[in-house]
Amino acid sequence: MRDLVDIGMGRTARRAFGLDEVEIVPSRRTRSSKDVSTTWQIDAYRFDIPLITHPTDAIVSPGTAVAVGELGGLGVLNAEGLWARHPNVDEALFRLVTAAEEGEDPATLVRILQELHAAPIRVDLLSEAIKQVRESGVTVAARVSPQHAAELTPDLLAAGVEILVVQGTIVSAEHVARESTDEPLNLKSFIADLDVPVIAGGVHDYRTAMHLMRTGAAGVIVGYGHCVGVTTTDSSLGIGVPMATAIVDAAAARRDYLDETGGRYVHVIADGDVLASGDIAKSIACGADAVMLGAPLAVASEAPGQGLYWTSAAAHPSLPRSRVVSIGEDLEVDLKTLLFGPSADADGLVNLFGALRRAMAKTGYSDLKEFQKVGLTVRS
Repeated sequence: MRDLVDIGMGRTARRAFGLDEVEIVPSRRTRSSKDVSTTWQIDAYRFDIPLITHPTDAIVSPGTAVAVGELGGLGVLNAEGLWARHPNVDEALFRLVTAAEEGEDPATLVRILQELHAAPIRVDLLSEAIKQVRESGVTVAARVSPQHAAELTPDLLAAGVEILVVQGTIVSAEHVARESTDEPLNLKSFIADLDVPVIAGGVHDYRTAMHLMRTGAAGVIVGYGHCVGVTTTDSSLGIGVPMATAIVDAAAARRDYLDETGGRYVHVIADGDVLASGDIAKSIACGADAVMLGAPLAVASEAPGQGLYWTSAAAHPSLPRSRVVSIGEDLEVDLKTLLFGPSADADGLVNLFGALRRAMAKTGYSDLKEFQKVGLTVRS
């Protein structure tokens, strides 16, 4: 039964919950963390940890995509980002980092990103960035916006992309329009014509998740990378659904779609409000198969943003929906330690996936699918 509350005469709203409002309930069993598996597989691609990087230049360069892949996750390049537009990205990022260090106001930092993204996308630069990842032997993934998916995908596939991420703030199966024409992109036929798995989103509710699953997507992104102080979609557009409820709803759509198709499983990827290791555990507990991390990875010494974080929405030419902020100034940690420890941080900001293993062990679950069945409570 949905929890509806009156917000005025003749108008009700559904009560929804964020990850910070739910807690995991221990079971009667525990086990050693050595007996816990965090492996995750989508299509033919298997990963040691349920990690997909948020596709922002702040945390993903070709080099960091390789590093994430070698550590067991999936690094996703932004095919419309700086590595596709500038031959010397270090110089472009240096301009941004220097402005931040000199105390420039947030609007100035966003304007710098907008100017950097005003340069046209060059296929040769994009292909070279993908080549660096491909030659390392890790799985190659790239993100395109719905508006440019049809235009860029052939070049991405020719360069060697193995998993395509079609991601926007809000993606619908019924209308995904290209900015350059009035002709809508038919996501179902678009996916059907591809030989690689497609992860698409974001979605925020059961119905939209179900519609997107019916397009043939291998995975559905829930959320839009919300992070307090960084993303501003809620204030600029008034749109947002608390993540715990959004994940649970998408997981329900996955279950019903599995029954509808007689066995086709679509993965649910949680993208938003995951700030610490406990949020990763709670996302999986709510039904996610993997998490898409952004801000938590910005503290890694390998991150190209050098401690700055923003999402791709920051570079929108007319309505940016992300700030450029400094993340974790007091932390100095390499990517491997960030993911697997050891940690001297008591706030869940380091050893992100070691903590997930410990949460699963403390509640007695041996793999991610089992852990999705763990009990949850809501804070009063």
